[in-house]
Formats: sequence, structure tokens, C-alpha cells
Amino acid sequence: MPVGDDPIEALLEGRYPDPETGEQLRAESRSVVIEDSLAGREVQLVSSLGLGRHLAMISDANTFAALGERVERALSGSYTIQRIVLDGAFDADVETIARLAAVIEPRTDAVVTVGSGTLNDLSKMVALERGCPQVVFATAPSMNGYTSLSASITGGGVKRSVRAATPVGVFFDLGVLAKAPLPLIRAGLGDSSCRPTAQADWLLSHLLLDRPYREVPFTLLAADEEALFAQARALVSGDLAAMRLLVRTLVLSGFGMTLAGGSFPASQGEHLLGHYVEMRHPPGHVEALHGEQIGVCALAMARLQDRLLSLDQPPVIHPSRITRDDVIGHFGTVAGEACWAELEPKLVDARRADELTARLATSWDAMRARIAAVTHGAARMEAVLAAAGAPTTPHEIGWAGGLLEDALVHAREIRNRYTFLDFAAETRR
Repeated sequence: MPVGDDPIEALLEGRYPDPETGEQLRAESRSVVIEDSLAGREVQLVSSLGLGRHLAMISDANTFAALGERVERALSGSYTIQRIVLDGAFDADVETIARLAAVIEPRTDAVVTVGSGTLNDLSKMVALERGCPQVVFATAPSMNGYTSLSASITGGGVKRSVRAATPVGVFFDLGVLAKAPLPLIRAGLGDSSCRPTAQADWLLSHLLLDRPYREVPFTLLAADEEALFAQARALVSGDLAAMRLLVRTLVLSGFGMTLAGGSFPASQGEHLLGHYVEMRHPPGHVEALHGEQIGVCALAMARLQDRLLSLDQPPVIHPSRITRDDVIGHFGTVAGEACWAELEPKLVDARRADELTARLATSWDAMRARIAAVTHGAARMEAVLAAAGAPTTPHEIGWAGGLLEDALVHAREIRNRYTFLDFAAETRR
């Protein structure tokens, strides 16, 4: 790609070159607009997408006040708007999706989301179920799911990423985002901070197990991420230039997931840790924002990765000893059966353990060098989060003592995604 070419524009125009194949890549979104202010442009942004005249606008009380009322007022002169404002606490789960889908008018041509994380995930799934496109007006730079094809949904007691569809239009008013509550801004930084640990996990599964891996999700956002991490402190001072870097990093991370066909480049061991804690809901546990949790969990993964990558001698893989009864005993019957179905394909018998140990014996130095090259290390990651005042310890997000340690043991059991959590478990004796 020519020097200075904007990767977002190149993707929207279908001319971003895959660094491994040279193929020209195109984003599934048709429009991404990031400006200091979008006031007065709402109708133009939506009409450019040719969506039809009947829109269902989904928000909650806070996002409606922050931006939804303005968007509705602007669009109502040109569109028929069904206003849906969710009240109280709600989750991105199959029950809430069903309730939302039931109230959306049959004539709806598109879903317009005014909000961020949970609202975006719910709206993605509702739009998919109703067979119509989705547009998002962001209210907080809190997560990287705006431009991804995945949604984090809870069903049957297990939280996992599921396939949805990428919004056709995603619009960011930086002035609105800069006024978001500081925890939401820090959450976006936390969600961005896990790129190094997620890439290391994904690369490990590729090098050790020959699972598919792509570089493009990481080349896409490399320049913006580096600049963002250098200006983390400015994020919480209302600096729109720093906010633009955060939004661009989140957008490009979402596109990377879409190009990879899943959440692989941005959701690995650190997300398993966070999802595990959310599933367990210990008594008295107050759930922190997703991105705040991910920042803390990414630091835990970085420390684990640092320790394992520092091993001079090739690790030895041992046969798996965990059983179905162990998993059901820990998670309960319903969630335990679902977790066992995810975990069982990853388990290794004696022959497979010997094969992997032999591979490590000849390739460990090259393998760990390549993985280490994509990481930042726990010390730098902690400094970036601390610069913005983001949480860096379990205590700061209300996790009781021992909860993270429990997650480091059991979080690998909730999903068939091989990470350093598995590697640590299989090499530990």
C-alpha cells in the first residue's frame, strides 16, 4: 500500500493489499465516518446507504440522552422511526435478543443503533434475525466490536463470540465520544491493549498446531496502535486527536476480525479469562466494564506469556488429565456439558503429546522468538493502561482474591481456542 494511504479508506474502496498474498481486500462496511462533529450530517450519512424509509432505532436511556435524541430528531423528517429505548439493566443474551426481535415492526428496513458494546451486540443479532442491515452511531469508544462480524452473546450459561454481520455504516462523532464517562474511554483502551496477547496466542496455535493464522489484522492497525499507546494519557483529557487514534484502532481491529472470519485476532486467552469470570458470577461480584476487565486480563496473559517465552529449554507437553466429570463438577451440568464440548477437541493423548514435544524440541527457539516479536511485554502494557488511569489489577475491578487465579486454571475449558492457557496447563507438572 502506498505510504500515507489510509487503511480504513483503502478497505472501504477494496484496495488494501493482503501483506501475505497481495490480494486486494475490501471491508464489508460501506461507510465509516470519523469526524470531530457529525451534527447536521445525520440524514446525509444514513441516506447515502440507501436503506429504505422505515428504521428501528435502538438505544438505552443514557445513549438516547447522549446522542439518540439528536439522531432521531434529525432523521425523523426523512424517515419513519420506531424508537426502542431499553430501560434498566440488560445483557447481550439470547432472551433479550428474542424480546427485541419480537417488538421490531415487520416493515423495518434497517436497525439504527445509538450506543456501544452491549447495545451493538444486541442490535447486530436482531438485525441478522430480521434479515436487515444495521447502522451504528457510536456513543463511547469502549470496544472494538463496531466493525466486526462477531457479537459476544450469552446462551445456556456460556458466553462466547457468535457470527453476526458487520454494520453497513458506522459513524463516530469524536466530540460526543470525548464526553463519554471516563471508564468507557478507558475500557476502549483496555480492549485495544489485548492485541499483543491475542496475537501471541493465535500465533502459538499456528506454530505449534498448524492452525490458520493471518497477518493482515495486525498490519492494518499497527501505525495507529503505536501512536495511541504513546498518547494514552491524553485520552482522558478530552484531546480529540488522541480520541481519533483510539477510534481508528478500534475500527481497524473490528475490520481485522471480519477479514479473519472470526474474533481470532482480538479475542484469545484474555477474553476467555473475562468471560469465565462473567459466567461464574461469584456472590457479591460487581461486574466491571468489558474493556476494563480485558485490560486486567491482558496483563495477566502477558505475564503468563512472558514467563513461558523466557524458558530456555523446550517445554514438554504432557497428556491431558482433565475429564468430563471434572468439567461438569466445576461448571454444573448444563454449562459443564457445553464447556466439555468445547474443551474435548483440544485435549491431547500420549501420542499427540509426544509429537508436540518433538516439535518443540527442534523449533522452540524460533517459535518463541517469533511470538515474542509481536508482544509488548507486561511492563509496557501496564504502563500504557496506567497512563490513562485504567485498572491494572483484579482488585481495581472488584474481583475478589483468588478469582483471577481460578480463571487462569479453568478459563481454557470454556472454548475450543488454543492459547497460552492451554500451553501452560499441558506443560505444567
